[in-house]
Amino acid sequence: MNLPSVALSDIDLSSPEFWVAPRDFRLGAFKTLRDESPFQFFEEFQVEGSPIPPGPGYRALVRHDDIWHVSRNPQTFCSGKGSNIGDMPVEINEFFGSMIAMDDPKHFRLRSIVSKGFTPKEITALEESVRVRSRSVLDRLFERFPERECDFVREVASLMPLQIICDMMGIPESDEETIFNWTNVILGIGDPEYVGTFEDLVRVGGEIYSYALALGEDRLTSPRDDIASVMMHAEVDGQRLSAQEFGSFFILLVVAGNETTRTAIAHGMRELTRYPDQRKLWFDNFETHQKTAVEEIVRYSTPVIHFRRTATQDTEINGHKIAEGEKVVMFYQSGNRDERVFSDPDTFDITRPAQPAQVGFGAGGPHFCLGANLARREISVMFDEIRQRIPTLEITSEPEYLQSNFINGIKRMRCAW
Repeated sequence: MNLPSVALSDIDLSSPEFWVAPRDFRLGAFKTLRDESPFQFFEEFQVEGSPIPPGPGYRALVRHDDIWHVSRNPQTFCSGKGSNIGDMPVEINEFFGSMIAMDDPKHFRLRSIVSKGFTPKEITALEESVRVRSRSVLDRLFERFPERECDFVREVASLMPLQIICDMMGIPESDEETIFNWTNVILGIGDPEYVGTFEDLVRVGGEIYSYALALGEDRLTSPRDDIASVMMHAEVDGQRLSAQEFGSFFILLVVAGNETTRTAIAHGMRELTRYPDQRKLWFDNFETHQKTAVEEIVRYSTPVIHFRRTATQDTEINGHKIAEGEKVVMFYQSGNRDERVFSDPDTFDITRPAQPAQVGFGAGGPHFCLGANLARREISVMFDEIRQRIPTLEITSEPEYLQSNFINGIKRMRCAW
């Protein structure tokens, strides 16, 4: 891929226009920042309709090693002041972000309890569900679309991850469409198709929270064989999840756990269509390339574009001074294309070695994605089912991208087989 040359003066990561520009322009801009100004300062943008004024600005971290350093040093770069760029009250941060917007000891306690639902035993128990759900997605495809074409995102990529989250939490199938629409609004802020005002975001957050409270209360009194029950009854040092903690984690799980895997599968299918040699290489010898192919899909697509940290003291990153209280924003999408770390980073290569590691799951540290292994399994199984049952499936249209500086989402994208 030949990226356009983008002048440093033409780059404003806070501008909404930047995030609707052509994708090669974005990648070219990040290359310029990596080469010329890896700690560039940006003013913050006022979100339309938000009652919260713009903050003091931030440093953009665009190199792989700098992102890794910040992720691995939570005492120096905290999450409790917010994991998104804009400043919001702590209560709102924790309401929408749960433990990703917390620091120890609060973060350690909550993650320790929640992780009881993500043990190897629990994830192994879900593996058959992942396979069954993937097969049912394709069964549904054959039944509903005899003309052999449809929207890949809505009919394939989004269904299985959503269903797995619902299976995990014991959510009935009749509520899946409601959960799907909620996630679109929460992560669609900035895209006029999904959210009109800041009040819409707050309203939907309240609806999900109320749903979660009812679910948690039911599992507390009538436990079932699902992860919601495991979490509601799990104890660490004699403490359980509070109703508020369960509600906020539920928002995080159904939103992040659904959207990020959906995004990876959608991008993965597009790249396997664009690079038929890579598709043939993987599909002809699936098990051999399974692990590296999944890591390459996540690296190349990077579903979560950024997360923020705040410096707790005067410090340095790779010799660059960072002042106490200064925001640093880790642009994972740029770190995953860093030519200092990855050979020919703009080429999709399913045989790329797993080390050095891509940063799509959070670059290590205490906030490394709790569901990373489940996401890897979902991506792998979905493509294995496509390989076996619908091997001629191809993407037939350009993606219609989500307008977002946070999620590298695809809203719609046609396919045929």
